[in-house]
Amino acid sequence: MSEVAWFLTAGFAVLVVLGVPFAITIALVVAGALIAADIEPAFLAQSVISGSQSFSLLAIPLFMLAGEIMTAGGLSQRLVDFAGTLVRHLRGGLAMVTVLAALVFSAISGSAPATTAAIGAIMIPAMAAAGYDRAFAASIAVSAGVLGPLIPPSIAFVIWGIVAEQSIGRLFLSGIVPGIMIAAGLMAICWVHAWRHDVPRLPRAKLREAGLAFARGRWALASPLLVLGGIYGGVFTPTEAAAVSCVYALLVGLFIEKQLTLRALPGIFASAMRTSAIVCAIIAVSAGFGILVAQEQIATRFAAWLGENVGEKWMALAALNIAFFLMAAVMDEIAIMVILGPMLIAIANKFGVDPIHFGAIIVTNVAIGMAAPPIGYCLFIGMAISGLSLTRISRAIWPQILWMLVVLFLTTYIPGFALMFQPAAR
Repeated sequence: MSEVAWFLTAGFAVLVVLGVPFAITIALVVAGALIAADIEPAFLAQSVISGSQSFSLLAIPLFMLAGEIMTAGGLSQRLVDFAGTLVRHLRGGLAMVTVLAALVFSAISGSAPATTAAIGAIMIPAMAAAGYDRAFAASIAVSAGVLGPLIPPSIAFVIWGIVAEQSIGRLFLSGIVPGIMIAAGLMAICWVHAWRHDVPRLPRAKLREAGLAFARGRWALASPLLVLGGIYGGVFTPTEAAAVSCVYALLVGLFIEKQLTLRALPGIFASAMRTSAIVCAIIAVSAGFGILVAQEQIATRFAAWLGENVGEKWMALAALNIAFFLMAAVMDEIAIMVILGPMLIAIANKFGVDPIHFGAIIVTNVAIGMAAPPIGYCLFIGMAISGLSLTRISRAIWPQILWMLVVLFLTTYIPGFALMFQPAAR
């Protein structure tokens, strides 16, 4: 390998092991590769600017902001209350409320950490008070947060759509069945846990209470319909939908629910900016990394090697899933998508995998990585809310992880899981 290739592979691996933040790691590796290749250092600045100028990239901070505003405006509590009237009387019903509320909130925020934080802050203490093991309560909130990247609109699909140059709207649709399958499995796990530990049931909601909860939560429930209806109705793009979602959240929070105050807005904006800045910084500095990888033909060579040594499509997909899962357990998921995107796409093309189906496989992997020990983002949020150690939550979450891997297997080998809701070709 050339000096540039060594910087891009071994140099990157060393810095990751040392714990250097991913955006800084990528910038240092690109800078070192430029020096080794005797390329003008201004290339790094130019690539950062070009990597941050995608119109679709605007959707990321806007969806994150919409989620923050809706949480502060009390809409997440409205969702929890409404979900409670539907399933709380079932065995494991309160834990199921967590899953249902996360399912709807995912269609508002598009983010796994935001979903875990919004729903977990309400449901983890409530489940613990109702007799659930606190570690299980935290693990369900973390697992339910995984729905954020799968249920449209999804920040992860926006990122992959930019990397793979695919329709973001079609990618959104590819996550619906995997997301619903994960949610259904999590609810079954809730039932089994409650049955094994004899968790008491809550009283069934009366029709009047259910109607009142629906009336109070109607503005929160209308948000996904507005956003997704606008996207698939051709009214606005995913990026414009994110802006509409922010305006809607502000209007509802300030003038309808009236739980949001103008004084709280600077803190909400700052929180959304901090989170989105990390994501956008990784994407911006990764542009130069991707150009150098293409120049060195690392992705093309690896795809060719895989094609020569792995003759079967199913074996190649299995190897990719195993590698991706292991990397997602120790690396930032967004960095994996952006940095390894060209290589992954080359492999998919080599074996003739439908690009939308492949996007669903990648994002399902990303979603699982958000909850997988040891560094899944959602795990740390669950730790902060519950006050438990990483070890305790990790020990409780393994049944959920196993079910998610089953869904990943089905998504990988049954293309209809991802392509079921795709529009018919014209």
